[in-house]
Amino acid sequence: MNALRFLPLVSGLVLAPFLLGVVNRVKASFAGRTGQPLLQAYFDLAKLLRKGAVYSRTTTWVFRAGPVVGLAAVLTALMLLPAGRHAPAAWSFTGDLFLLAYCLGLVRFLTVLAALDTGSAFEGMGASREVQFSALAEPALLVSLAALARLTGGLGLTDITAGLDAASWEAAGPALALVALALGVVFLAENSRIPVDDPNTHLELTMIHEVMILDHSGPDLAFILYGAALKFWILGALIVNVGISWIGGPAAVSLPAFFAGMLLVAVGVGVVESVMARFRLLKVPRMLWVGVALSVLAFTLVGRFTA
Repeated sequence: MNALRFLPLVSGLVLAPFLLGVVNRVKASFAGRTGQPLLQAYFDLAKLLRKGAVYSRTTTWVFRAGPVVGLAAVLTALMLLPAGRHAPAAWSFTGDLFLLAYCLGLVRFLTVLAALDTGSAFEGMGASREVQFSALAEPALLVSLAALARLTGGLGLTDITAGLDAASWEAAGPALALVALALGVVFLAENSRIPVDDPNTHLELTMIHEVMILDHSGPDLAFILYGAALKFWILGALIVNVGISWIGGPAAVSLPAFFAGMLLVAVGVGVVESVMARFRLLKVPRMLWVGVALSVLAFTLVGRFTA
């Protein structure tokens, strides 16, 4: 067994909340503030786990099961994720890229169900927006992964990542760049970041993801927030695995490059959220359509380059 097989899983479990701290510190630096501690997300999770949960009499078991099953789904997705060419996933098999996409979709489905279970029209509004935007984000993700699979000839995330190298960039560099851009669009949409959504907003007419979890509290809210951090790590890692694939060398080179890339993703999110405002809701689908178009174009170019 590869000695590095469990490195992607353990690093994601431990470091995912840290990336959120980096994002907040970058935004604070742009605003001229000191900002929260880098470990604030860990403190918040610990505080929520010590509290009790409050449930409305109108909710059912669906509301209580949503955070737990959602966290289990995102943990399953994390197990499928490699970290560069030399650190395979803890669990890999042919076709696991489809399971990754379905796990991320299951997280969203359960969050929407829990929001609808409250009977709140406000949370139902957020759930409707979440489903609408996901209908465009999911095709962009799947087609991007299909383009990578077509280029490398593998149907597993570990095989795909191991098959990407400097030669791949020489043969299909434009296609890989388009895949990275498409995954970037999916990353912003799936994680409800600016310009798609503002995770810190409390304006009722603009909230999407945050409105769906307003009724959650205590450990349930901790599971949701931790799951969101893991989702941030997973989708960011997909971008980084493509971006650093041109770097050769042993694990001593590729692994530091992977973690440096994850740090750059968090810094990039902080910069984006500091220099631009959130899109109007009517413009968000246009951005997602661009992501779909980029992924389809990448898939087409890969076919021409590999023909």
